[in-house]
Amino acid sequence: MRRLTVPRRPDWEAKAKAYGFHFTHMYGQLYWDESACFAFTLDEIERDIEDPSTELHAMCLELADEASRDEGILDQLGIPEAFRDYVAESWRRRDPTIFGRFDLAYRGEGPAKLLEYNADTPTSLYETAFFQWLWMQDAKDLGIISPDCDQFNSIQERLIAAYDRLPKRSILHFAGYGGDVEDTGTLSYMMDCASQGGHAVKFIDITQIGCDAADRFTDTDDLVIDVLSNLYPWEWFFEDEFGPKIPSSGTRMIEPAWKAMLSTKAILPLLWGRHRGHPNLLEAYFEDDPRSSSLMNYVRKPLFSREGSNITLHRSGIDLMASDGPYGEGGWIRQSATDLFQSPEGGYAVIGSWIVDDTACGIGIREDSSPITMNLSRFVPHIIAD
Repeated sequence: MRRLTVPRRPDWEAKAKAYGFHFTHMYGQLYWDESACFAFTLDEIERDIEDPSTELHAMCLELADEASRDEGILDQLGIPEAFRDYVAESWRRRDPTIFGRFDLAYRGEGPAKLLEYNADTPTSLYETAFFQWLWMQDAKDLGIISPDCDQFNSIQERLIAAYDRLPKRSILHFAGYGGDVEDTGTLSYMMDCASQGGHAVKFIDITQIGCDAADRFTDTDDLVIDVLSNLYPWEWFFEDEFGPKIPSSGTRMIEPAWKAMLSTKAILPLLWGRHRGHPNLLEAYFEDDPRSSSLMNYVRKPLFSREGSNITLHRSGIDLMASDGPYGEGGWIRQSATDLFQSPEGGYAVIGSWIVDDTACGIGIREDSSPITMNLSRFVPHIIAD
């Protein structure tokens, strides 16, 4: 694993605009950064990232199966009591899942370590699946990288195939915040993939979803929403005013309700307890577990948080770094601290390893001057260059 400095494509900004990538800069800062790329060997990808991601996915599914039959584990995972039957039944039906993303610490040596699992929202999907692939093709043509380079990235093909397997009885609705440029860009890409998979698709701002007299969810044209693919975390649905209507609404959700069992950092101590010493796991405990005090170097995380909020890095008796945010009421975990890939030019890098249709099929890399990856951490493309 190496970080290489490379020239940008002369027309990269125009190309991004032409392909609907309208969040290459966010809040005045560069988000998409093609002044560098990460180079991996094929062995590093297959042995150290792809295979462990496949194994971690299987471990998570085993945990979901166990939790669906155990109220105590559902409680640890933060599933509200009113939704537990609904979540468990979603698992028993094996409601279809499309995607998930493991965040991994990896430095090109030693096993990759699971930092957390983003199980139910598709943040960074577009730039990982499409735009970095486009970058690679252009970079080959321009002589920026060798024409023999490849990329660990079959995400788009698997997305289309996964959508193709969903029933096509009605419109597939997609929901998010229409005023958020990143949300709308990601959802537009998902809609395009679903359309290529044979679906009629329609966007609705999540604030405009309504209910009819039978408590079925409806769009702004009063059409019943049979299937809803959303960019909205399950823990927010559970707290929303219309959340209690979801189980009886008849709407099938993507990602499905059973993903709520995995979209929490509570899985980290639970996985450690079931697979203690696993090479791809970090030692982790719930904060109220007395064993958590044995960790001298750790990262303190809320069970529920987004975009690196409310994270504290603690080493050798002091808090070295902390990020602000609105989270933490649901409890905390402590996870053993580990080293990230680090370079003088780019800072710290975290690998996002994507699972699509139950298959590990691609990575995206986020980079920051801080070891805490946050919303504005830069996205840097990658290649395979043996």
